[in-house]
Amino acid sequence: MINSTEFARRMRVHILDMIYSAKASHIGSALSCTDIVAVLYNNILKIESDDPHRFKNRDRIVFSKGHASASLYAALALAGFFPEEELATFYKNGSKLSGHVSHKVPGVEFSTGSLGHGLSVAVGMALAAKKRGEAWRSFAILSDGECDEGSTWEAALFANQFKLDNLLLIIDYNKIQSLDYTKMVLDLEPFEAKWKSFGWESISVDGHNHKELHRALSSCPINKGSPSVIIAHTVKGKGISFMEDKVLWHYRCPDEEEYKRAVQELKGV
Repeated sequence: MINSTEFARRMRVHILDMIYSAKASHIGSALSCTDIVAVLYNNILKIESDDPHRFKNRDRIVFSKGHASASLYAALALAGFFPEEELATFYKNGSKLSGHVSHKVPGVEFSTGSLGHGLSVAVGMALAAKKRGEAWRSFAILSDGECDEGSTWEAALFANQFKLDNLLLIIDYNKIQSLDYTKMVLDLEPFEAKWKSFGWESISVDGHNHKELHRALSSCPINKGSPSVIIAHTVKGKGISFMEDKVLWHYRCPDEEEYKRAVQELKGV
C-alpha cells in the first residue's frame, strides 16, 4: 500500500494526462481536491474494490463537484476499482469515463455534475442508514461554488433537523468558481459561521496537508447528534505552479508546451 502523498502525486499525473489527451476542461478543479480524495480513498473510506456494491456496509460517497471527474476516476483506478490503463479512454466516445461523474463507473454511487444536488443525495443516504440501523457513513465532496445554490442549504437544514451524525461533508474551498473568484461572484464569508448557524459541527483545515486532513476526517462525527463539515482551504490547480490560483484553469486545457512543463513538475523529468 502506497502512502497518501504518493497516491496524490500519481493522481495528479493521471489527471494531467487524461485532460490533455481528451482536450477537456476542469483541470484546476480536479487538482484542487486531489489531496482530499487521496486521503479519503487511501486511508479513510470503508470500501471494497471487488464487486463494490455487494459490500453492504461500505461507506457511500457522493462526489458532487462532478465536473472534476478526472480526480475521482484517477483515485478509483489507483484503488483498484478498474485498471489504470482505462483512464486513457477518459472523455472518449463509448467510454464509461464521461466528462462528468457517471454511476456506470465501478465504485461510483451516483452520477453528478448538476451542481447543488450532491449534498441532498448524501443526506438521503445518511437518513436511510439511520432508519435501517446500519453503521455505514455517508460522505459528500462539494465545490465552494455549489454553496451558492439554495438546494445545498435546504439539505443542510434537513441534516441538522434529523441529527445525521453519520454524514460528513467536505468542501473544496479553492475560492474560484467558473469565471471569477467566489468573493466576486457571491461572497461566502463568514463561511464557517454559516455552517455552524445551521447546526453543523465544523473544522477548517489546509486541504493539501495530509496530516490535517487525516486528523479531521478521522475525528468525525465531531459531536454525536450533529452532521459534520470539513472546510478544506485549497488552491485551484494545486501541484502545477503556473496553474495555481488562476481563474483561467477552470476551463482551459493545456497546450503541448504547457503539458510538457507540467509533466516536468509532476514527474521531475
